[in-house]
Amino acid sequence: MSRFVRQSSYRHVFGQPAKKELVHDNVKISASAWDTNLVTASGKYLAVNYQASGGGAFLVTPLDETGKLPDLFPLCRAHTAPVLDTAWSPFDDSLVASAGEDGRVAITRVDEQILRNAWSGEPDVPDLEPVAKFNAHGRKAGHVLWHPTADGILASASNDVKIWDVSAQKAVYTSDTHADMVQSLSWDFCGTVYATTCKDKKLRLFDPRAGSSAVTVADSHSGIKGSRVEWMGSLDRIVTTGFSKMSERQVYVWDSRDLVKGPVKTITIDQSSGTLMPFWNASNNILFLAGKGDGNVRYYEYENDDLHYLTEFSSPQPQRGMCFLPSRAVNVAENEIARAFKAVGSMIEPISFIVPRKSDAFQADLYPPAPSATASLSAEEWLSGKTAEPILVNMENQQQSAPVAVAAKSYTPPTPAPAPVPAPAPAATPTPPRTASPAPVATPTRAPSEPKPEPKPEPVAATIVEKSTPSSTPASNGSSSGEEVASLRKENEKLKGEVAERDTIIRELELKLERVRAFAKDL
Repeated sequence: MSRFVRQSSYRHVFGQPAKKELVHDNVKISASAWDTNLVTASGKYLAVNYQASGGGAFLVTPLDETGKLPDLFPLCRAHTAPVLDTAWSPFDDSLVASAGEDGRVAITRVDEQILRNAWSGEPDVPDLEPVAKFNAHGRKAGHVLWHPTADGILASASNDVKIWDVSAQKAVYTSDTHADMVQSLSWDFCGTVYATTCKDKKLRLFDPRAGSSAVTVADSHSGIKGSRVEWMGSLDRIVTTGFSKMSERQVYVWDSRDLVKGPVKTITIDQSSGTLMPFWNASNNILFLAGKGDGNVRYYEYENDDLHYLTEFSSPQPQRGMCFLPSRAVNVAENEIARAFKAVGSMIEPISFIVPRKSDAFQADLYPPAPSATASLSAEEWLSGKTAEPILVNMENQQQSAPVAVAAKSYTPPTPAPAPVPAPAPAATPTPPRTASPAPVATPTRAPSEPKPEPKPEPVAATIVEKSTPSSTPASNGSSSGEEVASLRKENEKLKGEVAERDTIIRELELKLERVRAFAKDL
């Protein structure tokens, strides 16, 4: 039997861990139980949530300084409680935001000379000082994320989400309070809307410039453990990871334009207990899945609403957290399409994902333009309602594209069908005496030999047309028309219910098929 192999430039991609001398060792990684990646990277620096006494702190170290970290190393002590999350500005590799259990959000600009002095062994090196602090939330601030196109716009999350104008040091938008703590948030490609997952098992979509309420709310993963959300680059798709009621790890792909209809793709991974951390490589349409407590990293290629499994990187050492380098900073000379930083034990280990090629020339098919380090909008422009795509950079010659202004997409929930309105009861009239039937009106008839067609999914429209045409009977008054409309609405609602039931059965069958495949693979 012949087998057809799907064409892909990334079928043979493999993960290559760094040599021992190129890891970042002697790092006291935070022991906080909060579900976070623990480590984040810019094009120049690495930030790690640090296990520090006397308040909260995180560590920053240059990417090119590897080996054993000095015992006395400068920290950023911007919080009075453990740091829960950090995020680097996409337009400034030295600007980092942090959020902590004290409910504060801090902005820190890295002084490279202080870090270099610490690595050279100089004594009495001062700590890094934040340039701004915000009393952001009444409860712990668990997440922080910069805007992808507007410089100086920052989102922070607790049981609500606030959008900050960093230069003005004030919150410009605040979402309605979620039912519980926000577990994850992600901006779309142009920064028009953002998506959140919450402990109440809901997936929400917000347009902060349109109001504080969620644009759409949909039921997501039904398990009680952590859930994550990641926008799939320039696509109108969102990927979420979470758990089922049976504690199975799941991956959902959603159409962001209509979350209510449910995920368009469902994958069941396994029954491990660690949260799946999703990372989307927008340049290559590859989804990386790293499970907490796992030693492996799975990767899938997205195409036509399907996630095609490529392979996985395996390691005997389980990861506690992970992050990826910005796509613009990978090593194109080595055909590196992505680089991860894995938090394991007391070290941060780089892992390069490489596509093997014989030629030393630039591989254009592996490196489409990537988001650059230049903002396409200022904070004031975004706040005034402007929307633009990220400025892209050519990975071969580092030339940047021109800013492209786009119209903001409208994310509106589907309008529910109106409920059937009962027709008024007709007035009682005496029944006329039965007389001889009039001659029938000539109507086109189907030839006896012509087979009767099978019903199709579109019969509702045809029925409406036929029933709304004038009848040869005298019952064409307003009362009978109202009855026909009510009957058609009732029939329409019934058909909608049957379609929804069919979609549910299809999703259940797809889930069973994935389980059978996973079982067969284990055998």
